[in-house]
Amino acid sequence: MAYVVSATWTAQPGQEDVVRDAIEKLTPASREEPGNRFYQAYQDPAEPGVFRLFEVYDDEAAYAAHGASEHFRQYALEQAIPVLTDRARAFYETLG
Repeated sequence: MAYVVSATWTAQPGQEDVVRDAIEKLTPASREEPGNRFYQAYQDPAEPGVFRLFEVYDDEAAYAAHGASEHFRQYALEQAIPVLTDRARAFYETLG
């Protein structure tokens, strides 16, 4: 069973490029983490300030390690999250 995360980040108006830059830097480092199976972000073409991130980890511990990583601190906590108006996350476990 894998641990799945679906996140939605909504940028403040005019901050879309800041969030996009942070995600583009965060993605390759996140994909290299032990325990990461999938990491992909998407930008909504109809609402350019809305970003969706889909992440799959071996387990919840691997997800916790992601949140404690230096690249998450630098690009998510320090760059992207301060310019968001909303940040929502949902957590799932795979079936079958």
